[in-house]
Parts: sequence; structure tokens; C-alpha cells
Amino acid sequence: MITSFKGIFPAAKASARELTLLNDETINRILIAVADAIMEQAPFILAENEKDLARMDEHDPKYDRLQLTEERLKAMAADIKNVATLPSPLGKVLRETVRPNGMKLTKKSVPFGVIGVIYEARPNVTLDVFSLCLKSGNACILKGGKDAQESNNVLVSIIHSILRKFKINPHIVELLPPNKEATTALLTATHFVDLIIPRGSGNLINFVRENARIPVIETGAGICHTYFDEFGDVQKGAAIIHNAKTRRVSVCNALDCVIIHEKRLSELPALCQKLAEKKVLIYADEPAYESLNGHYPADLLQQATKESFGIEFLDYKMAIKTVKSFEDAVGHIYENSSKHSECIVTEDKERAALFGRIVDAACVYTNVSTAFTDGAQFGLGAEIGISTQKLHARGPMGLEEITSYKWIIEGNGQTRTS
Repeated sequence: MITSFKGIFPAAKASARELTLLNDETINRILIAVADAIMEQAPFILAENEKDLARMDEHDPKYDRLQLTEERLKAMAADIKNVATLPSPLGKVLRETVRPNGMKLTKKSVPFGVIGVIYEARPNVTLDVFSLCLKSGNACILKGGKDAQESNNVLVSIIHSILRKFKINPHIVELLPPNKEATTALLTATHFVDLIIPRGSGNLINFVRENARIPVIETGAGICHTYFDEFGDVQKGAAIIHNAKTRRVSVCNALDCVIIHEKRLSELPALCQKLAEKKVLIYADEPAYESLNGHYPADLLQQATKESFGIEFLDYKMAIKTVKSFEDAVGHIYENSSKHSECIVTEDKERAALFGRIVDAACVYTNVSTAFTDGAQFGLGAEIGISTQKLHARGPMGLEEITSYKWIIEGNGQTRTS
């Protein structure tokens, strides 16, 4: 095992060149073998994960992200096998043309090369990144958080054991130590790493953006809103709000703020009724507070402040904002959104279309829970992250989003004269 940063980065870069020689059939066999090994060694993985969990307060919102179970391992293995069934994103002809002088130009999809991913207490990211990077011909350098150190170590060791069985360079997957020195080294490895993808809190993403000397695709931070319009259906709205908020509170597509038209305040208790079962703490503005007071548990209802909005809670907490108009709802989203996932609940098709056109977010929903912002749910197999920016990729990033392209030019002795 390489123990110095000086060795890790050139080894990963060299392995990326070797990856270009692997055919898709071999890649798929490796992925299936890794998925099978994950299930065969599930007891060992769960035991190592327990070591990480023992160091974390079980009330910490990150605990759910960190925790592995047999069911979650089954889902992770299934995702890897699903990636194996997808067509290769490499070598696709994106454009082809012949110039008047007979020169043929072909634009083809190619790997980035080496992708560095920095993430927090999410051991599932280790497998997602590996499977997508291998399938797309990229080497990957992983920098997980200290909270998931044991879990990440065992997962990468399993991957390396399978790669060695296939006589594949194991340096196509490198796991850095979970310390600040490793982060700094990765962010400044300009000659070896082609792209950095941070997955985690807004603080992590901001740090990476401000300190990286390598191109960055921002992913992860989600401040998600659901606007219950004056023409919204209460039954749909209640189901959507409950699902988006409580399915998994620690993920980036979880609901953070309900916006409600003032004409529908009388239905707010019905919209929030099931949230009480999950003990969701609500920070309500004055009109919403008055509507919920006496209809929602008093110990779970608080008056909202300015600081209650524009927050990614990652917990059983939610804000409610009352608006006088559709325009006010869009304005509130504009001021507080992280451009991740936004939803409108309405039966007015024209209003839904307008919402989809003018709301600036990677994923804009009508009458659908924001919980669906996920690579697997979008049919991408898995995701390496959810991009909240506009350059190169936006939304769930699957195989196509972690490829680049190059031009292949063929001729017969043409020379340029002007």
C-alpha cells in the first residue's frame, strides 16, 4: 500500500491510462464480483461500521447517513450490478462531420482521467463512486470523513481484493487518510487530478470551492422547498410533504421549507398532520403558527425567525412560510434556494408550467416528492453526486456526466493555408 501523498497521485494517474485498455465486458465482470463480495462479507462490513457508529452520537443527524444495515448493503450491491447493466458511456460519437477540404471530424466521449471525491459520513458513496468511475473509465481518489474511516477502509480493501483477482491495477481506487493534510494535498494535485467533486455540507463545498486548484463540480447541499399553491390538492400535498421531509431526513433531497398560499392556511393542519407522528419540529411564521396552534403538538411548534429559512436542516425539523401570491412563493425560493430541488403542488397546469420555467434549480417538480432527486430513481444506475451548478453537469450525475470528449481529426495530407 502506498503511504505517501507523493506516491498516491502519480499511481492513480498511471492507472487511469491502463483503464483505457479495459473492455466493457471485463469492467462489468469486476462490478458484479465486487457486488457479490460485498454481500459475502456483509458481517465483516457491518462490524467495522459499528466501530464508526460507536464514536458518533446516535442523535446526530449524520448517524443515519453513516449507518449500514444488511438491507442497505443489499441495495448498494444491487446498484453496482445495475451499473454493470448500463451501456458504456465511452466512445460515443457525439458529432461527426466532414469539412469541405475532406477533413473528417469526430467528437467522441472519453473519461476525465482521475476524479477526486471528498465526502463526509457516507460509506455508500465509496461504492457509488467506484462503480461509476470504473464503468466510465476513470480512476478515483476518495477522501472520506473520519466518522466513516473503518467503513471506508473495509469497502476499499474488498474492492482492491477483487481488482487483484482480475489482475487490474488496484490504484484505480485510492483512499486517502481522513485528515486535513490529505484534503489539502488532493485539492492542489494539479498535475494528477482532473476533477474534484465534493459531497457533503455547505461548509465542505464552500471550503473545496475556495481552496481547490483543480476544476470543481459542486454537489450535495440541498435547501429544498415545496410550495402548496392556492390550487393545490390537500391529499397530494400532505403525502408529498410527509415523504419529502421524513423518508430520510439526513439526505440532500429532504424537504426543508413548506411555502403555503395564504388562501390555503385553513388546510395547513391537514397538510402537517402526519409530520407529528415523526415528531417533526416546525418553525412557522406568524400566519402559519396561528393556523397550526392547537392542531399540532405544542412542543413541536415554534415561531419562525429570519434564521429559520434558507437552512438545510438534515434533521426532523422544517420551516413554513406563508405567501400572498405565486410570485411571492417564487421570490422566497429565489432568495433561499441552493438550486437543488424545488416543488410545486398545484392542479393549475399553466401555473405548474410557469413554475417549471422560471424556478432556477437542478430539479423542478410538480406534484412529486423531492425525494426522487437521486441517480438510481432517474434511471442512471447510481450517482456520483447531485450538481447544483450549471457548468458541465446539473442534477444527478451518472455515467455520462463524468465523461468529457475529444475531437478525432482524420485527413489525407491537408494543410492550412490561411
